[in-house]
Amino acid sequence: MSILGVPFHWRKRRERYRLIGSRCEICGKTFFPRREVCPNCRRRGRIVDVELPGRGKVYSYTVIRVPSEGFEYYTPYIIAIVELENDVRVMSQIVDCNPEDVYIGMPVEVCFRKIFSQGDKGIISYGFKFRPLDESWVRYYEEEAKARVSEANV
Repeated sequence: MSILGVPFHWRKRRERYRLIGSRCEICGKTFFPRREVCPNCRRRGRIVDVELPGRGKVYSYTVIRVPSEGFEYYTPYIIAIVELENDVRVMSQIVDCNPEDVYIGMPVEVCFRKIFSQGDKGIISYGFKFRPLDESWVRYYEEEAKARVSEANV
């Protein structure tokens, strides 16, 4: 069972399954993650939730080769700062491509993926990640399938 419990996960369902940020109606600035108070306007600001665009480009990235506990299976994996079409920056994992194929300025789109699970009987957490906007991710899965078949034949 999650330390935070099932009710916490259900309360945060909207933010987990959609790319939700907030915008101040006074200054017009958009934020991610959501904010309760505008850092520019302080208490004068009026914050509203907004759905953020699902496309952007890689602003910066790094390849994780020595993972944290629980992420050993995924290495190497890519963590990036993605600049969305509305200039908001989001940190996320880049999936469905090889680390050597990622580059700064690479167009990406949001996708829905498993984040982690808490053992066989724990909660499985899903959320957003980003993948290449072009169809290169199809080639990535074709290469993965071929590698599995050749490993099985050895």
